Amino acid sequence: MALTPSSSIEIGTKAPDFMLPDVVSGKKLQLNEIRGENATIIIFICNHCPFVIHINEQIVKIGNEYEDKGVNLIAISSNDVDTHPQDWPEEMKKHAQKHWYNFPYLYDETQEVAKSYSAACTPDIYLFDSDWKLSYHGQLDSSRPGNGKVCDGADLRKALDLLLEKWEILSEQIPSIGCNIKWK
Repeated sequence: MALTPSSSIEIGTKAPDFMLPDVVSGKKLQLNEIRGENATIIIFICNHCPFVIHINEQIVKIGNEYEDKGVNLIAISSNDVDTHPQDWPEEMKKHAQKHWYNFPYLYDETQEVAKSYSAACTPDIYLFDSDWKLSYHGQLDSSRPGNGKVCDGADLRKALDLLLEKWEILSEQIPSIGCNIKWK
């Protein structure tokens, strides 16, 4: 596994629009239809990455806890399924159901969406405000597989709370780190 940090993206960057298939419902979903009223979390993940497996439970909790606050979470897998067959849409659907994903899990077959977001790793986490402007791009928290720190989503939660309560941006944003996206 290659440790890859998330790319540096300027805060305030507008969220690129997209339309991708949701592996659970089978419907094509457009960002405008599934974004949150107050904020939207877009997270690039995949089924097999140990960094994503490590945070699965926490992202489901965050999705549940912030839904009533007008925040929607959207997960996207952009991995090359020819080299990583465990990330095929059928496997993504099983994974989403097994882990009780309460949010869309979208398949980016062409990898164009990942490229438009400059996504680099799994997980790669983006938080956009109600105007679709980037307010946070960083780690979920400081836990990593095997480092002994509790996975509590502290960094993303702090960014969400600042955005929702004060319309402020978290000043310290530590890049996410994980497996690189498997490019074609």
